[in-house]
Amino acid sequence: MGEGFQFIDIILFAMIAAFLILRLRNVLGRHKDHGRPQKDPFTPDPQAPDPHSPAKDDNVIQLPDQGNQEFTEDETPVSEDSAQASPLDQGFADIRAADNSFDASEFIAGARAAFEMIVEAFAKGDRETLNSLLNDEVYNNFVTAIHNREENNETLENTLIRLVSNEAIEAYVENSIGLITVKIISEQVNVTRNADGEVVDGNSNQISEITDIWTFARDLGSRNPNWQLVATRSLD
Repeated sequence: MGEGFQFIDIILFAMIAAFLILRLRNVLGRHKDHGRPQKDPFTPDPQAPDPHSPAKDDNVIQLPDQGNQEFTEDETPVSEDSAQASPLDQGFADIRAADNSFDASEFIAGARAAFEMIVEAFAKGDRETLNSLLNDEVYNNFVTAIHNREENNETLENTLIRLVSNEAIEAYVENSIGLITVKIISEQVNVTRNADGEVVDGNSNQISEITDIWTFARDLGSRNPNWQLVATRSLD
């Protein structure tokens, strides 16, 4: 009977030891995996981050894209076009720097209108219109020609058929005065008649192509926005 109790004690101790071993393994397993669940073999591994993909960390500062970099006014790079500006473009830029309201396209259109008005006024002997569009020197030259015509009882018949071209060829600033030279090619019919109506110069049946080189000027510091004709010459 004593041997039976001893056998029962051995079994009891063995069960206690097995229980302690299982508990110990469970405890060690949790410490080894830091309490995380075991991996599910049917769940795919999370995709490894692409080293080339942008970071999602809010503390990461993205470098500016050099291709789209914005510049402040003082840092604006000089373009190749501005570095290779023609003398005419540079002249326009100088005029615009002195008068930011200047627009080259508007000036060319104005020069065309002024040409038509001056040619018509000269043929009619309209001194008032000429006085508003010409400086003193050019005005005196035009008026002298009109006066000689009137003394000889001659009349000038002018028909402006069309303007072939109208382009600026020179622009610059001199002592706050902006000067722009324009080359104007036109087709005209010019006939001078005497008091009897006889043709003394020109041909009423002939259209002549005339090239005029006119220079306009304006004081860029003045509030007067009007340009005046200050020099004329013709290639014909």
